[in-house]
Amino acid sequence: MPRQERTLKVDAVVLRHQDWGEADRLLTVYSREAGKLRVIAKGARKLISRKAGHIQPFSRVQMVLSKGRDLWILTQVETLDGYSSLRADLEKIGQASYAVELLDKFTYEDSATSGLFTLLTDTMSRLNKEPDPFIALRYFEVHLLEALGFKPELKNCVRCDAEIQAQDQYFSSLYGGVLCPNCGPLEAESRRVTLDALRFLRHFQRSSYADSLRAKINENTRLELENLLQQLLTYHLERNLNSTRVMREINRSLPDKNSADQSA
Repeated sequence: MPRQERTLKVDAVVLRHQDWGEADRLLTVYSREAGKLRVIAKGARKLISRKAGHIQPFSRVQMVLSKGRDLWILTQVETLDGYSSLRADLEKIGQASYAVELLDKFTYEDSATSGLFTLLTDTMSRLNKEPDPFIALRYFEVHLLEALGFKPELKNCVRCDAEIQAQDQYFSSLYGGVLCPNCGPLEAESRRVTLDALRFLRHFQRSSYADSLRAKINENTRLELENLLQQLLTYHLERNLNSTRVMREINRSLPDKNSADQSA
């Protein structure tokens, strides 16, 4: 993005906001045109503000920005998709918060990564309308890692380059992929990975989202995939995510779904 550009029109998703000054909000957004930006919404906390309803987290908006001395200033905003279901359900709030925090933590200001905006908006749409978020979130994690250059190697052992066979293997975040049964025990930080989990990870890497939805994954493999990807993401981020803790707390606070189904 040229530095001399003084105005900018962007299609963006609001990742988060915070109070700024007496009546303003500081927004962090991810845009198709310029990647991640910090934007001041002047007067957005006033009761009469026309901007406030358009700049809620997770909203997809069209913004016209003016370059201030240090930050972009919001001059016009229009909601393109409010993803209303994401704010009406506590679980969906946690899931959407997790997706936007992941993207926020992995990206830098004024630097756009090809395909990330579409991946984000597609994921928001999927979380907004689909009752089961599991595949939407795992697909997002796998393709976020790929877009950022952290795609794990799943076909050959990352230590000896042997072709992976149809059996349980090991996985190493440090090495960035799968380890064969000979190499895995030699690495203290490696973990066992079942053939089923490895098969579904490969499926998510190479398949469209529509094809990924056809996967039938049992509960044990779901938990294994979620934990494995969490470990890999945390390794690359070198920090834990606030939203994962929030999602766990939300899940603990909700009635057990299986018990509810049985009593119905």
